[in-house]
Amino acid sequence: MKKLIVLAAVAFSALSLQAAGKRVVIVQTNSAGDNVHLIDPSTNKVVGVINGIEVNHGAAVAPDGTRIYVSDEADSTLDVVDGKSLKVTSKIKLSGHTNNIAVAKDGRRVYVGIIQAPGGVDVIDTVSLTNLKTLPTQGSIHNTYVTPDGRYVVAGSIAGKTVNVFDAKTDERVWVLDMGLGVRPMAFAANPDGSTKWIFVQLTDFNGFAVVDFATQKEIRRIQNPDLPPGKQTVPEGSDPSHGMAVTADGKTLVDCSRLNNYLYSYSLPDLKVIGAAELGGKGAGWVTLTPDGKTAYVANPVTNDVSVVDVKTMKETTRIPVGFVPKRNTTGWLQ
Repeated sequence: MKKLIVLAAVAFSALSLQAAGKRVVIVQTNSAGDNVHLIDPSTNKVVGVINGIEVNHGAAVAPDGTRIYVSDEADSTLDVVDGKSLKVTSKIKLSGHTNNIAVAKDGRRVYVGIIQAPGGVDVIDTVSLTNLKTLPTQGSIHNTYVTPDGRYVVAGSIAGKTVNVFDAKTDERVWVLDMGLGVRPMAFAANPDGSTKWIFVQLTDFNGFAVVDFATQKEIRRIQNPDLPPGKQTVPEGSDPSHGMAVTADGKTLVDCSRLNNYLYSYSLPDLKVIGAAELGGKGAGWVTLTPDGKTAYVANPVTNDVSVVDVKTMKETTRIPVGFVPKRNTTGWLQ
């Protein structure tokens, strides 16, 4: 009986990484190269490479699994990649030099952060493959997101030190919050009805994150990552002190990178207590993404050119995957 239970658990785990004929992939960009690597989380092997995108920044997978979108810093374009052939099929000109991107829940739009002053968010129609407009922001934009319920677009500015929130239906900016420090990666916690409860905001030169209440549009807490254990040294190379975070699909755990400490920390939600810490063999801890079941984290290590695979339950690094030059932004998606 025990053997049957174990076999059933293994089968369920495999099915959790496949759905409706699709396969889950970890898309890893390489900020100092011209390629993007695709990792199969069931084997932790590189199973595909997108070539020819110089200084690729952000990536997003279309909800239907037919395309991968990649922001191209060299050409200031949004590059459209066929999900099967992994070939670039279109290049959409942007209003300026680009950074990170996000795709709408229905897949009909891609929101592209424009880091070149005056900045903004370019809105790309994925049917016509055209640049529809630029949403004005307070400060140029580093990262863009779509809230878990799909209702809002959230854009963070390093130079402007702001979080800019737009209504996804009307494209109108509904509020802006000055964080006092440059805004880096963000993640989201949801209410029971699926609406956005909190925005977690990483900040320039801060080893931790701020908590912003979405309803009141105010910062309610700032949390610093734990001090290093005795005998451990900080890692000076890489991105900001804390860069990259994600919330598990069940909404119970936040994972947070610390480049400075070279750890991935896990915090319980909603009480935000540290419940785990994974010391990484790779160096740099520049970004993190999770498998759909929330069981495994993939941490990009820009100093050692690899990706750390972390078991979220035990908070142990289980392996490292070599990728391209200076890997940073990564994301999880389903491909056909």
